[in-house]
Parts: sequence; structure tokens; C-alpha cells
Amino acid sequence: MSFAHSVSSASSASSVSAVRSVPLVPAPCEVPHFAPVRVRGGRYRLGRLVRHRRRALALGLAVTAAAIVAAGPRQPAGPPPDVGRVRGHPVADPVRARPTVEMVTAPVRIADAATVRLLRPGDRVDVIAAEESPTGTDARVVARRARVTQVPQAPTAQESAAEGGALVVLSVPRTTASRLAGAGVTARLAVTLW
Repeated sequence: MSFAHSVSSASSASSVSAVRSVPLVPAPCEVPHFAPVRVRGGRYRLGRLVRHRRRALALGLAVTAAAIVAAGPRQPAGPPPDVGRVRGHPVADPVRARPTVEMVTAPVRIADAATVRLLRPGDRVDVIAAEESPTGTDARVVARRARVTQVPQAPTAQESAAEGGALVVLSVPRTTASRLAGAGVTARLAVTLW
């Protein structure tokens, strides 16, 4: 054996003995006492919410009530609808009241006297003007839902033929009365019942 081999054997033996002398498990040491760590959120927040469920329920109901009030129907800013109402008679609603239109009575000569005999005061009619044109007959509505106020007594056949129709008195707005007068000069007028 050589000297080098004996030195290496001696050094390995001393290192093995050194390794065996070091304990494999460290000696137990004492851990100091500390307060528990609290994490915000997570299951702890849910647990706190469950513990305070009365508050959560009250808060939820308050938010729901506020949303219902905000989205609810609006009440008109006037008196209640039944104020001043007589039983059986409707009350004019000032909000829905239409602007008043000046109504006038307009005498209109209808071409067909037999149709006029069907009319009674209070009936509603549309007045149609038929004009001859090179392409044929053009018809247009001159008055809509005009109220019949007067119908003449039944004329004889000779009177109807001589006058060319029958006269009817209608209640219409002033602008419609002027259109009826203009159409009566240039066209033959007819009525349709409502």
C-alpha cells in the first residue's frame, strides 16, 4: 500500500466519524406564543354576515322598497278623480280636455236625395266629393264624422229632380265648412253613414 492510499483511507474514516457525531434531527426549540391570524374576506366574512342576518335582511328590504318607489307609477298632481263628480255623470278631465273648436252649421246639397231620407239628426257622416276629370272620376273625403243637425222634410220626386238632390245641415269645424262650400260648387257630394 502506498502512502497516498493510506492517507485517503484515514481521512475518509475521520469524516465518517465526524458525520456520525452530528445529530440527524435538530434539537427541539420552543416556539413563542402569538395571537391567531385573522384574514379579511372569505369564509370569515360569510360567517359574520350569517351572524348578522337581521341587519342584512333589513338592508335588503330597504333597498328593494327604494327601488319599488323609484320605479312605481306616478300620481297626477291634481285633485283625486272623483272630486266634484255627481253620480252617473262623467267629470271632464282637465288634463285630457281637447282644445275647443269653433263649430258652425253648413248646409250641404247631397246629389242622391234617397240617401238623405235615411239620415236622422244626430247621425255622423263622411262627406265625399266626386269630380269628373279627363282620366275618370276622382273622389276625396271632404268632411269626416260630421254631425247631422237638420234633415229637410221628405221632398216630392219633382222637387228632388228640379233641385238636383237634397239639402242637409251639418255641424262641422269652420275650416271644414269652407272646404264643403268649395267642393259643393265643383263636385257632386255624397255621404256615408257611420
